[in-house]
Amino acid sequence: MIQTGQTLPALTCVVLQRAQKSFREVIDVSSGDSHQAGMKPISFVRQVLAACLHPQLLRDRSLPLDARLRAQSLLEVCEGGSAGSYTDSSGMPHVRKSIAEFITRRDTEIPSYTKDIFISAGSQRALMVLVKLLASGEGETWTGVLTPLPCPHTLPMLLDEAGVTLVPYQLIEERGWAVDLDELQRALTVARRHCEPRAIYISNPGNPTGHVQDKKSIEEVIQFAAAERLFLLVDEVYQDSVYGQDTQFISYKKVLFEMGKEFSETVELVSFHSLSSACMGECGLRAGFMEAVNMDPGVMHYVDTMLCTDISTPVMGQLALDLMVNPPKPGDPSYDTYKQEILLTQTTLSQNAQRAWQVLNSLPGMSCQPAMGGVYLYPSLLLPPEIIEQAKMLEVEADVLYCQRLLQEEGVLVGAGCQHGAATVGHHLR
Repeated sequence: MIQTGQTLPALTCVVLQRAQKSFREVIDVSSGDSHQAGMKPISFVRQVLAACLHPQLLRDRSLPLDARLRAQSLLEVCEGGSAGSYTDSSGMPHVRKSIAEFITRRDTEIPSYTKDIFISAGSQRALMVLVKLLASGEGETWTGVLTPLPCPHTLPMLLDEAGVTLVPYQLIEERGWAVDLDELQRALTVARRHCEPRAIYISNPGNPTGHVQDKKSIEEVIQFAAAERLFLLVDEVYQDSVYGQDTQFISYKKVLFEMGKEFSETVELVSFHSLSSACMGECGLRAGFMEAVNMDPGVMHYVDTMLCTDISTPVMGQLALDLMVNPPKPGDPSYDTYKQEILLTQTTLSQNAQRAWQVLNSLPGMSCQPAMGGVYLYPSLLLPPEIIEQAKMLEVEADVLYCQRLLQEEGVLVGAGCQHGAATVGHHLR
């Protein structure tokens, strides 16, 4: 499936099915699903989950002792001692506590609290809950969310379903897809003529750009949000995959609390993380979490209430979250293997990003900014006039037509830069 929300025309689908092709299989490079692409799961995670699903394995000495002990401890916090039971709508208290402890360690002892953690069936589900709570008004008072272009391909659909207006702000391509303060102010000023912007969405590391914000950039966004009374929605799913030279991930929460009480006690922030992160890559287990900072307790009650519609997040996903935020420690039987597998994944992602960047920049009519993190690149296309004219005749975006032609003629599936009417300047590929 092309990740633009635009389906291939019926005729194209027929051609793909019936016409003889020069390729034997379709190569999908549009997806962020690392396991689908051949990356191996982390052994410790699968061993513990296997024992949780089949407790007889707790006596199987072919599994490392720490994996069996961890499975036993996780089963003890499941209702009825079974991974098949329901949990609280906001997540298992044990796992929420583990997540809070992970965030506290990550942010150098800036405290995180279990009550502020909500587990959901993926980070997108958590984001949907928050955006629906923000949605209100009509006409010029209709809620708007400042949204980066380019943005995650599912975000425009999510905002539309939630009933809010997408307020686009352009990331600056020539600066590696950086967030620009002047552009944020421009977008906000224009948007206030037709809606009421109430939040700003940030992806850091960037999806699909691979950009990683530095501390100064994060401070500027926080100051902007504070001055304009905007809710900060920060996607930090790829925080475990930063490989740019002299680049490191810094959480928005850490920077917020280092800016003093003027900001740390007033700016409303929700950050998101997920099992779909680059190193875990457990997209199919469907679990993520959000941490709320400075959110009104009454609103937090409604977050919990809205999560009740899911009954509970899949238990295996919740248990895997516990393993992601609390992995084996030095001295544990599984530690060496775990570290080797994580290092292999990170090295592979870094090398693939560098290799893909070099190849893309070597192709005629294509250029690409280097990625500093995440799992995506976002190259720019310089399309010939005949393709642009043909796209106009077919009433599709030119980069969508390019993607269709690439799929039909070469068997390579990529995503187009335009997304449900939210297009970046120029033509791009995901």
